[in-house]
Amino acid sequence: MVLRPTEDQRIASSTSSSVTEIAYIGNELALFADAHNWKRYLADTLRPYLRGAVAEVGAGIGTTTAALIANPAITEWTCIEPDLDQARSLEAMLIENGGRVARVVAGTLGDLAADAMFDTIIYIDVVEHIEDDRSELALAAAHLNPGGNLVVLVPAWEFLYSQFDRAIGHFRRYNKASLRAVAPAGLREVAAFYRDSVGFFASVANKLALRQGMPTVAQIALWDSYLVPLSRIADPLLASLFGKSVILVWQRPR
Repeated sequence: MVLRPTEDQRIASSTSSSVTEIAYIGNELALFADAHNWKRYLADTLRPYLRGAVAEVGAGIGTTTAALIANPAITEWTCIEPDLDQARSLEAMLIENGGRVARVVAGTLGDLAADAMFDTIIYIDVVEHIEDDRSELALAAAHLNPGGNLVVLVPAWEFLYSQFDRAIGHFRRYNKASLRAVAPAGLREVAAFYRDSVGFFASVANKLALRQGMPTVAQIALWDSYLVPLSRIADPLLASLFGKSVILVWQRPR
């Protein structure tokens, strides 16, 4: 059963009268569902920062969840998803895959009780969809245990903002500096780097030449099958100085 925060004993809504529901306007999640190389690369990249009780904000349809959750350092996984249809699809996917240490809460982080605490909170391609990103990350920091990590991955470089970004509801893209500018008070930065340097050039080509509102299935397959493996090699050689995505990790001091 998809949980509402008000129905759960450990994470209860701070307001019992309503739970936030947001209908997601993008339709790219299914397109990227089979991007297995990228998800494995992402899982390898983020593994050192994921531990204990994890909250994934904006879990979508769960394909990224399935890649990240296979980590022995994780004891519990909570998927928080405000689109009720996606939350139901996510729960069905988790049940089908055994539901390992995972559950689904339909709502937003703001619907949780103030004393709902986590060891890790992650946003994977989510913060760019939130207009008031600074307030969202400050709220996330308030739900972190001492020593806990806040992990944020967002699309990189504002000059690459395209018809695709607009079509799926992105307010902006980021670089290290602009993401640091919305860092929550009281947390210290422990990592900042870019990923998918080869995919960066594909994004440049789309911006300058193709100008597509949405990539095709064939383009996603090409990127995942060939460009992502090349990025695995190129990113460390280029010291992760640029890429299609930027990742920052902050930690609450003990």
